[in-house]
Amino acid sequence: MVSKHVIVRTSRRPDPDAVAVLGKAGVATAHEAMGRRGLTHPVLRPIYPGARIAGRAVTVLSQPGDNLMIHACIEQCGPGDVLVVTTTSPSTDGMFGELFATQLAARGVLGLVMDAGVRDVSELTAMRFPAWSRAVSAQGTVKATPGSVNVPVVIGGAYCRPGDVVVADDDGVLIVPLEDAPAVAAAAQAREANEQAKREQFQAGVLGLDLYGLRPTLERLGVTYVDETPDPA
Repeated sequence: MVSKHVIVRTSRRPDPDAVAVLGKAGVATAHEAMGRRGLTHPVLRPIYPGARIAGRAVTVLSQPGDNLMIHACIEQCGPGDVLVVTTTSPSTDGMFGELFATQLAARGVLGLVMDAGVRDVSELTAMRFPAWSRAVSAQGTVKATPGSVNVPVVIGGAYCRPGDVVVADDDGVLIVPLEDAPAVAAAAQAREANEQAKREQFQAGVLGLDLYGLRPTLERLGVTYVDETPDPA
């Protein structure tokens, strides 16, 4: 009989060049490049502004209010990884704090995405350990209930497998499937080049109405220009 609670040892890892490109591109560009798929719910927010990461997902499925499996997952983490934690039912308990971050930072882990709560936010910010979470809560947890490590999970409504790419910044969190990462990275680079060309035109004074050919659209939709009648003197 196979246990329903497992810790999977895996070498699944995305292409490092693709990960680097996606990290530079950021969530918004990568999301558009992937056909507007893979974005987690915007309830997952960074605990401090300005952080930007992209790395391999190491996944954890925990019981709410129990961080046993976070302890169990740490030896499966290494440089360039992102810890992805979700619970079997909704939770906002503070399941992750500064001592966890200290262990992960020592192993080269880039950050955390958690569909539950974190605490020790001041300490995490001082450490510059990036974390995206559903809540900030001092509510403590126990270490008593089994779960699994490196199994497919749903995080903020997005499907994530161990080895997939996690891209996270101030705009949110994106999950890019392992096998799609090179193609999405290439599409993101093309999109960045296109946006730079548009940016230069906007800086020169060109309007989006004209660059995107939107004036005929306004006309087709019945939008007209009228001149305001001056008030009588």
